[in-house]
Amino acid sequence: MLRPFWSGHMQISLVSFGVKLFPATEAKSEIHFHQLSRKTGERIRHQKVSSSDDATPVEKDEIVKGYEYRKGEYVTVEPSDIEHIRIPSRHSLEVAQFVNVSELRPELFEKPYFVVPENDQQAEAFAVVRTAMQTEGKAALGKIAFGGREHLVAITAPDDKAEERGMMAYTLRYAEELRDPAEYFGEIKKTSVDNDQLSLAKELIKRKSSPFKPDAFKDEYEVALKQMVEAKVNNAPLPAEEPAPKSGKVINLMDALRKSIAPASEPKPSTPAKKVAEKPAEKKGPRLVKPTPKAAAKAAKSSRQRKSA
Repeated sequence: MLRPFWSGHMQISLVSFGVKLFPATEAKSEIHFHQLSRKTGERIRHQKVSSSDDATPVEKDEIVKGYEYRKGEYVTVEPSDIEHIRIPSRHSLEVAQFVNVSELRPELFEKPYFVVPENDQQAEAFAVVRTAMQTEGKAALGKIAFGGREHLVAITAPDDKAEERGMMAYTLRYAEELRDPAEYFGEIKKTSVDNDQLSLAKELIKRKSSPFKPDAFKDEYEVALKQMVEAKVNNAPLPAEEPAPKSGKVINLMDALRKSIAPASEPKPSTPAKKVAEKPAEKKGPRLVKPTPKAAAKAAKSSRQRKSA
């Protein structure tokens, strides 16, 4: 198993047990770019230098953190100083309260982590708390310190599966980190909802609904980027960008909803090309028909009678 991102004790009142947190995500990008000189094609390397006039290069082990307490004056902070900060959440996650999982708004979530018991001796208490949280539909809120700050964390118990006996932790954004939605939503025009349009919209949503399958979604940008790079490596023509679809005529909402849920008409079977070629095209317009002898004699008699009259 990989090294845990954070380890410590989860404490609920007098109940305490050891847990370990592991990152639940990883970067999957296969394309990595380097900076090159356009002129020479050589790779560009960055070097840290001092702010003095001679710009002296500074090695990594010579760099230390500094806080500017007055203009141009700094106090240095060593890594050992940070390690010894007196804050309980560095090694312990004390549950401040439990909340309904539905109360955690999506915009609060940052990063997910897997939570597992520290060892087999901690598994019993871990399982009891997990089952209780799952039954009650609750999430535990607490704080842990890592990465140079103290994070608000929500612990949840996912649906019980044979292969999933752990819990999930999510770092949450603090309220002051979220912008006020009223600044953006307040300008939206107030409109009334037509019941007929609403019914059609519900039907459209119903027809487009299906179980969520995360594996069905891929990063198409990454695929296109890889194809472009491969074409450059092989001196092949670059894949052309597909033109953006032209905007069609503006139709009213009701027509758009009706057309969206209308069943697709079945295409008519096409005539085979061979038969079309064999069948001559029918000429349009008046046709000349040769009269029979009897009809010709009758027409001549009628003509003589009209002349004598």
